[in-house]
Amino acid sequence: MKLLGNLIWLIFGGLVGALGWFLAGLLWSITIIGIPIGVQCFKLAGLSLWPFGKEVVYSDSSVSLLINIIWLIISGLPLALAHIASGIVLCLTIIGIPFGKQSFKLAKLALMPFGARVVSADSWRY
Repeated sequence: MKLLGNLIWLIFGGLVGALGWFLAGLLWSITIIGIPIGVQCFKLAGLSLWPFGKEVVYSDSSVSLLINIIWLIISGLPLALAHIASGIVLCLTIIGIPFGKQSFKLAKLALMPFGARVVSADSWRY
């Protein structure tokens, strides 16, 4: 079922979302200081392509808080707004609600991507 969900997601929004993350990663990777941020963007572009069966786990760190603030000002808001808009459109139909939920998960991640780990939903425990 995860494979089918991911394939449908890829067609109806995943490719566009991943392209946004990829472009943000390219822009951040222009400078040496921005390369770690660009690498995280590339990882999250992969999540944006195949979100079903994966969960995001957040950890606290003062360094990740500082990077998240800089990220939010420069790149986070446009990505988050794009994911929120696609989530609202996808939730207009009953069939699209699971896809809208994935888009909202990615919107939250677009606001705070640093200090977040992507894990398999099967192996993650509370």
